[in-house]
Amino acid sequence: MNKPMNRIYAALIAGCLSSVALAQTTNPSAEPTHADKKAAKTQAKADKKSDVAQAKANKSKTEAQTDADKAAADAKEKDARKE
Repeated sequence: MNKPMNRIYAALIAGCLSSVALAQTTNPSAEPTHADKKAAKTQAKADKKSDVAQAKANKSKTEAQTDADKAAADAKEKDARKE
């Protein structure tokens, strides 16, 4: 009966030690590595390019809507003059 209990205790201790080791390697407060910094910088550049592209698309859409509104107003004016 002593040997099975020792094995259970050994397994429990090993499990606790492995979870502590895992927690130490995945510590979020650790200093970022060079790869992390490089990835963050690359992501920031991509975000900036995306923001610029979105702004250009919004500007084009706004200009197209303005042109459409102007054309609609001109058409209404011409219809009003005909009557």
